[in-house]
Amino acid sequence: MTRVFCIGELLIDFVAENQGSDLSKAMDFTKKAGGAPANVACAIAKLGGKSSFIGCVGKDPFGSFLLDVLKNENVDISMAQRSKTFTTLAFVSLAEDGERDFVFNRGADKELKYDSNIKKEFERNIIHLGAATAMLGGALEEAYGHYFFDALTKDSFISFDPNFRIDLWKNNESVFIKKCMPYVQKSHLCKFSLEEALLLSGRDTAEDACKVLHEAGAKIITITLGKEGTFVSMETLQQTVPSVKVSPVDTTGAGDAFIGCLLYQISKLPNFNTIFDNASLLLKMVEKANKAGAITTTNYGAIIALPTLKQLEA
Repeated sequence: MTRVFCIGELLIDFVAENQGSDLSKAMDFTKKAGGAPANVACAIAKLGGKSSFIGCVGKDPFGSFLLDVLKNENVDISMAQRSKTFTTLAFVSLAEDGERDFVFNRGADKELKYDSNIKKEFERNIIHLGAATAMLGGALEEAYGHYFFDALTKDSFISFDPNFRIDLWKNNESVFIKKCMPYVQKSHLCKFSLEEALLLSGRDTAEDACKVLHEAGAKIITITLGKEGTFVSMETLQQTVPSVKVSPVDTTGAGDAFIGCLLYQISKLPNFNTIFDNASLLLKMVEKANKAGAITTTNYGAIIALPTLKQLEA
């Protein structure tokens, strides 16, 4: 089975308890492991796949806690780094429908340094670039670009999720778009929210957005639509795959569960090119990935809510 390398942030989510969308009124918080790339790595490992995490946490109790969580989920953390800078924190509030609001206190994730020794590990494996903080400058952005180039030279299957967070990019959306487009142009699979697809394309509908992003170079595009399912687009296909009905309590990690499950299925293929020539296979994979995302919303926290293969197939 192919290995999936997930590159980016690993952080602490402090989730407000018994609280609506107004974070300023929250009094009690629960500590959870978070960070989109780490969530994806755990989603793959919980399904029985092989995943490695490449990122940086602080040399503090929170950093130790985070690495222990990944290790306990059977994620390879041998390529993770630790910094004297304090571990990145995010404070999260949940509305009644499970939607989230974020405030970031950025720390060690930005300190990730490029390791040229990792390049050889990428050969014909899957590289997932899904960090919300990767375009914000610093060592992480530089390492991110290096690993992206390495993946291109090692015949890797490249997955890209921009993980746009408005709190990180207020009044700087044009910079975000400019920095994301090289990844869109060269990635085999792009996973977007509808907001991200419309922002990056400058269009008003998923169909028109995909046309622009395909012209830029994206091969397969999935646009997650929450309870409505996922819009799938490739050269020979444009179709919405419905999701399963659930009663969501926390949408944190749903998109990561989706892309993790999709990459897990791709990792089992004997040849990555199979997915480009078989639309029906892709749709079946997305259907299963939708289920993984839906299951994740029925529990609090991201990693703890990710389904096992047994739960997914039940």
